[in-house]
Amino acid sequence: MKELKWLFITLIVLILLIISIILTKVKIFFYYYHNNDNDHLKIEFKAWFGLIKYKKEIPLIKIDDHSPSIVTKGTKAFGPLGGTEKKDTNQYSAKDLLNSLQDTKELLTHVVSLHRIVRNFLKSISIKEFSWHTMIGIGDAAYTGMLTGAFWALKGSVIGLISHYMKLKAVPAITITPQFQFAVSQTVISCIIQFRIGHAMVAGIKLIKYWKGGMASFKTKPLSALSNDKTKSV
Repeated sequence: MKELKWLFITLIVLILLIISIILTKVKIFFYYYHNNDNDHLKIEFKAWFGLIKYKKEIPLIKIDDHSPSIVTKGTKAFGPLGGTEKKDTNQYSAKDLLNSLQDTKELLTHVVSLHRIVRNFLKSISIKEFSWHTMIGIGDAAYTGMLTGAFWALKGSVIGLISHYMKLKAVPAITITPQFQFAVSQTVISCIIQFRIGHAMVAGIKLIKYWKGGMASFKTKPLSALSNDKTKSV
């Protein structure tokens, strides 16, 4: 009788744990800074009020001086309170970039049929904050004015897509500052998005069912390993 009681308690605890995971909200902080040849990208994931944290930073993107490839250097922080940090350096050759483009095309071909799944998941995403500030100039007043108008049209289209597919909870902060005297290219994008793990799990299950028996053929290592995985879904 006592064993049955402990089994019942364990089952209740497991059910409560699964429910708490499903209902957990994940916040993603995205920050991108571009100033001429200087680029910085930071993505941070937080859950359970910051007790679980993962951060990825790419503060430098440049062309390798000794080979036709792009070098990125960054740091990773993960674990409870982001206590563990790891530095990494990656190098991508021209062949890797071409393979990535080919994989992107292959992926988009398959994703076209996934519009309903992706759209349903996007509806569950909330945009808590969004800001996009740009300073542009090419040294010519007339062309700078035309470029400024084009950027306003671009930003308006992006905000329209975001508000159409996701829940925009805050008024976007968008500015464009033209510089007519000198050439400059500076952009700062930051946003906070939030969704529940349960919604991501449902979307993942639907994706697994969709990909079953029809995996795309990828060339890059991470995606090719995924496409060659023959594990059967339950």
